Amino acid sequence: MNGRWQGVLVLLAALGPAWAEPMPARLDADGVQRVEVVGGNYFFRPDHIVVKVGVPVELMVSKEPGLTPHSLVIWSPRMGIDVDAMLGGSSRVIRFTPTVTGRVDFYCQEKLLFFASHQERGMAGVLEVVE
Repeated sequence: MNGRWQGVLVLLAALGPAWAEPMPARLDADGVQRVEVVGGNYFFRPDHIVVKVGVPVELMVSKEPGLTPHSLVIWSPRMGIDVDAMLGGSSRVIRFTPTVTGRVDFYCQEKLLFFASHQERGMAGVLEVVE
């Protein structure tokens, strides 16, 4: 395989996560939308979450094993969302009820001295609130 095609394959592999499908929240019998979110070395999985407006949401958040600290920030007063949580090895439940439709970014706010922030390194995603 020539170098040009190898470069194209590397580029496609790197862009793969950007093409990830949105993850709709699971609506359980108790009327709560639930999504499991895992943070790791500069990623969130899933990185695009879709929830319904006016329906309670529970995010079960955790981080992959490792020494690097990670957090989850989702802040939109207009949407009724104010999340600022450290991620640990065990799951933690974050609850909120979005009040209006729209999109808000979520990200890791951690940063090691003299390095790019985790958000700048790709640890970010989108929460989409729909009808």
